[in-house]
Amino acid sequence: MRLFLKVLAALMAAFLLYNLWIFGHIVYWRGHNPSASSFMNEQLAKLQQDDPEADLRHKWVSYEQISPNLKRALIASEDAKFVDHEGFDWDGIEAAFEKNMKKGKIVAGGSTISQQLAKNLFLSSSKTPWRKVEEALITVMLETVLDKRRIFEIYLNVIEWGNGVFGAEAASRYYYRSSAARLSSSQAAKLAAMVPNPRYYDTHRAAPGLARKTRIIQRRMGYVELP
Repeated sequence: MRLFLKVLAALMAAFLLYNLWIFGHIVYWRGHNPSASSFMNEQLAKLQQDDPEADLRHKWVSYEQISPNLKRALIASEDAKFVDHEGFDWDGIEAAFEKNMKKGKIVAGGSTISQQLAKNLFLSSSKTPWRKVEEALITVMLETVLDKRRIFEIYLNVIEWGNGVFGAEAASRYYYRSSAARLSSSQAAKLAAMVPNPRYYDTHRAAPGLARKTRIIQRRMGYVELP
């Protein structure tokens, strides 16, 4: 019993120290930009298994250097209540749960932009109960320490947009040979439509489902409130 309690105490201490390490990073990022994310490091390692010289496409740009079209498209597509919620869209989670139960499999998620950022910055792509718990804790930290504009700025710069493509500027250059500041409404809507499955759409850019979702997002963009 004593050994069990010692092991449990050690695990709790490790858990606390790990989350303090994460919290420290988030506080630091109030005034500094992340150089990479967990997802970026994971994808780079995979690319370098086939090509040791492989590198990621990524360039940080400020919030002001990203087109409002892309900001509106992403909120319309990923998290319509982003400016209003405190990290979790409970209505969206309930709707996704009901849809998944009806289909008998996971076909929808209820993750907010804050939750997606938590996952991308610190966690792996593996889907486990532990990861969901940690994702929720990190989401609370992000929403407590950073304002919505800063959360969105980091999100825009680290999300994956293709095979080794990360962030709005790299995606704009890669797909349209344009800066993120100059994206049109239709270009922004298509980029937003790619976010749920970016590596697939990187090689299937004419997929019918992508075109349909792009049109839906573009229609919703005019109703979006930006942080």
